[in-house]
Amino acid sequence: MKLAYLLFSILLPLGLFGQNIQNNPGSNHGNKFEQLGTILPTPNVYRSASGAPGHKYWQNRADYEITAYLDEDKRNLRGSETVTYYNNSPDDLEYLWLQLDENQQSSVKNAGYDMESTLPRQITTDRLKVTDLPAKDNGYGINLEKVTDAAGNALQYMVNKTMMRIDLPRALKSGEKYIFKIEWNYNIPNRISMGGRGGFEHFPEDGNDLYTITQWFPRMCVYSDFKGWQHNQFTGRGEFALPFGNYKVSMNVPADHIVASTGEGKNFDKVLTSAQLARWKQAQTASEPIEIVTLEEAKKAEKSKSKQRKTWIFEAENVRDFAWTSSRKFIWDGMKVTIPENNNQVMAMSLYPKEAYNLYRKFSTRAVAHTILTYSEFTIPYPYPVAQSVEAANGMEYPMICFNYGRTEKDGTYSEGIKNGMIGVIIHEVGHNFFPMIVNSDERQWSWMDEGLNTFVEYLTEEKWDNKFPSRRGPAHTIVDYMKLPKDQLEPIMVNSENIIHFGPNAYAKPATGLNILRETIMGREIFDKAFKTYSKRWAFRHPEPADFFRSMNDASAENLDWFWRGWFYGTDPVDIAIDKVTVATPDLDSTPEPVREVYNVDNPHVNAFEDISKIRNRNDKSITFYTDKNKESQDFYWRYARGQEKVDTKREYTLERETMEKVPAKEKRDLQNIFAYQIDFVNKGGMVMPIILEFTFEDGTKLSDKSSAQIWRKDENKVSKTYFFDKKLKSIHLDPLRETADIDISNNFWGQIPAPATSFEVFKQKTGAAVRGAAQEKINPMQAAGK
Repeated sequence: MKLAYLLFSILLPLGLFGQNIQNNPGSNHGNKFEQLGTILPTPNVYRSASGAPGHKYWQNRADYEITAYLDEDKRNLRGSETVTYYNNSPDDLEYLWLQLDENQQSSVKNAGYDMESTLPRQITTDRLKVTDLPAKDNGYGINLEKVTDAAGNALQYMVNKTMMRIDLPRALKSGEKYIFKIEWNYNIPNRISMGGRGGFEHFPEDGNDLYTITQWFPRMCVYSDFKGWQHNQFTGRGEFALPFGNYKVSMNVPADHIVASTGEGKNFDKVLTSAQLARWKQAQTASEPIEIVTLEEAKKAEKSKSKQRKTWIFEAENVRDFAWTSSRKFIWDGMKVTIPENNNQVMAMSLYPKEAYNLYRKFSTRAVAHTILTYSEFTIPYPYPVAQSVEAANGMEYPMICFNYGRTEKDGTYSEGIKNGMIGVIIHEVGHNFFPMIVNSDERQWSWMDEGLNTFVEYLTEEKWDNKFPSRRGPAHTIVDYMKLPKDQLEPIMVNSENIIHFGPNAYAKPATGLNILRETIMGREIFDKAFKTYSKRWAFRHPEPADFFRSMNDASAENLDWFWRGWFYGTDPVDIAIDKVTVATPDLDSTPEPVREVYNVDNPHVNAFEDISKIRNRNDKSITFYTDKNKESQDFYWRYARGQEKVDTKREYTLERETMEKVPAKEKRDLQNIFAYQIDFVNKGGMVMPIILEFTFEDGTKLSDKSSAQIWRKDENKVSKTYFFDKKLKSIHLDPLRETADIDISNNFWGQIPAPATSFEVFKQKTGAAVRGAAQEKINPMQAAGK
């Protein structure tokens, strides 16, 4: 799940992303099938030409020990962290960069990436305020209290908006580690009214809060072989680039709160009641979700509001981030899942308030289990001990924990849209454990590498959940409306997320659709699945870049897909292939062939028509002796003919007559007399080349299908023809009948009988209001209508 806006790539020149780079754009062929070549970074010892990590690949690491204190009355979080940073790079580092993501919520410390604004057509009273010039501090953002080395000596540091630089007393040498400490606090924002990924949601009916604590501590930036420090400012949209490490975290919260987080709980025997602890142990072997904290216990806790405190302790190994949640409202259920490939025993769990009970109790933990099993099948076996979904009226992902929406009506019923949306977002956010929590791409730069790849596997997982599941992203036809937009509303996929106008279609849907087209239409499932799994295994627990993905898919499949990466990822051309004309012909089987007569002249001597400079100089160079001049046996008729020593009449005409054909024999005539020939002329109106997929319907009602690969366009990218011979009459030809290629204009995909449009869609203005994502609908839902 993602939110706001984005900046541009520092890896490649700006112009590379604004157009489909071609060496010979004036030609009608050879452009779309060019290799990506220098568009991709040069392979090196860190990243190989095959797309695999190089033999000298390295990445840095950061371990954390953190203590946190949640002040519910003040809605403030205090923390202290000890960071051990390992410099595995070949470089000496003079300073370290950390992310202060909470500064994005500050009115004075944020990244300063302004959005344009216009006069509103309507506005709510809470937003109609006098513009503060200069901006006043709203009280949010990280407050740094102390920054020291391991011995307690103060360190010099500088804060630039959402980034913090710590200057080291001496350079951190390659192979060394450095330990430092930070103490900090911040006011927790209301994420429902202010937006953002972390914060609190208040429930006025019972007076309680639900906290999602995310991007909550100063976190190390990634230092890499391909960029150095990744310290692009955090604007709220382009997400996170983080190193792997081990975490030990303790959270001090009100005693009646339930806490869940990244990693495994280490002191459940201290923080759970004896009954809850017994149910926790039962859930660890259960094949159906067991309520560890029951609905009745959660309802009772809502009324207590204890003033006592408890400390929960969690640990996680080899993760890139740590998030947690805390509330007295939580019901908690769980069950065991076994991953077949590595026999990993995983606790699939869900936490949710009573407002979501009838949906989450039925579906959430089962969807978590289904997701990690299905993703393990298509990528790598899930390696962590925990996977959990938390209902928090939003959608956002972290290692082993994610936050999703899905609440019922007050009477416990729900609409089909809320149910499917909840299942879809749970699959999506749990799936993010694989992309980018394990296959750890740079989200701050390349949103599509986590969102697009994850949305693709989400689609595969939704399909295996329910064959009738209404997936919004993945099928080719669902991207058509976006691809139809004017070019000034489109950007290539290969663009930094801060600059994308239509973020969802560009970063999620288009890459997911492209991968599905590769799998179903271009490569085939078996070849694609092997290549995709190869990429996932190569880059698990590493930092891949786009070139690593493109090269791995090519390398592991024996498919040269540069034409596809060039068109679909670097370009904005849509697919619009049209049937331009169909020419029908029948064979004439009764003709008598005439002999082939050829009138010709004998050849003139085979010598150069022009005496070039080399021949003249060679002839005048007395040191050169020509072989045929000194070897008489090589001076044949044609040697003399070339020198005018043999006379030939080259103007005389000669006639050659050959009989190369004969009449069709009667037996073969009977076999061929019903043949019909159809030349189909295609025009590439959109620009993006694709396979040509045809369905032929004959007058007797039978059908045949054929597919020509995209390489049919390699010698003419604008128009091609294909001829077929059939022994019965065609009634119609349908191009791309299953809408596999995202063709934006299917009205030119028919020859013969063209069916009328079968579907339509309605457009409505968005209703203002509804603060909580996934909240109930006002109209009666089918469950209510049925009295259920």
